[in-house]
Amino acid sequence: MLVRSLAAPWEAGLSPAQYQLICYFVGMGALCFFVGFLRAWVTRGEVGARYRTAVVARLGIMSAMFLSYLILLSGLLFGYTREGAEFVPNGLALLTFGVRYVEWSVAVPLVVIELLAVCVVLGGVARRIRLIAMAGGFFMVFLAYLGAIVASGGTDAAALVGWGIAAGVFWLATTALLASVVRRSLPVLTVDSAALLRSATILLLSSWAVYPIVYAMPLVGSGGTLVVVMQIMLTVADIVAKIWFGGVLHRVAKLRTAEDVRAGRDVHPEAIWISSVKQSDAGKPREVYLAAGAAVHVRRPQPPTSTAAPTSQPELFADPQPELFADLEP
Repeated sequence: MLVRSLAAPWEAGLSPAQYQLICYFVGMGALCFFVGFLRAWVTRGEVGARYRTAVVARLGIMSAMFLSYLILLSGLLFGYTREGAEFVPNGLALLTFGVRYVEWSVAVPLVVIELLAVCVVLGGVARRIRLIAMAGGFFMVFLAYLGAIVASGGTDAAALVGWGIAAGVFWLATTALLASVVRRSLPVLTVDSAALLRSATILLLSSWAVYPIVYAMPLVGSGGTLVVVMQIMLTVADIVAKIWFGGVLHRVAKLRTAEDVRAGRDVHPEAIWISSVKQSDAGKPREVYLAAGAAVHVRRPQPPTSTAAPTSQPELFADPQPELFADLEP
């Protein structure tokens, strides 16, 4: 059987202009993720404990992305040698593409955690959906890695297509699952929170559509120009899917924190502001509300007025419309 041979992108020579353009975008990406990490760290206290998982996931994403882009830069610096009017790749040039898959294998499951942390899915259903979506996100990256990098060094068209189709199945399944959870969450949220969550989800899933396009590009061409286009598209998609998406999702977490504080469901040590608009005051509720049938937990004697007691309005703290996810229960 005739197998079409491809030119691996990292084996293409680059002109000085192409090399500098790739260095510019990769360097910009590294700085963006460094700033994103600093912002995530500084603002980690702006959201309540209920949504803190999203903040932890975001910190992990930013640190993984920043480190991977440093490795990408090292691949550009040490993986190409200037020979006359061309930058010729050596063995280290593989880092300029291979390390992206390693980073995505970590970042994509963390993005899934970040998104699900601000949805209304709760308890065992939340853990089950999170595990399935994380596994789907990992396998869609790993199978694509096998086709683009491992199988015949990225030069076998049949392997690229075959593994790409397998990865696409996980991509579609993960996308459908996340979209379903978000869709079921929207009616439960306030208008503002729902609008932001919808925008964040559209940003994420739209940026995810870029990666299969770049994956298939070696099937239609080769050379330095194609490498430049691939690297720019991947860098921009990374910034949108991690930084822009994370920023919008952080606003969702802040809004939901403010709503919980106003309703007395949670406490927060400071006022919550979004775009210079106050969403809630600081302070603690005077009573501790427990769900219907829940046991009163043992409290320390200080302060003496903090003894917990069941509320006469437990519906404020019941799970929000659990029937939305009833079909996902075992």
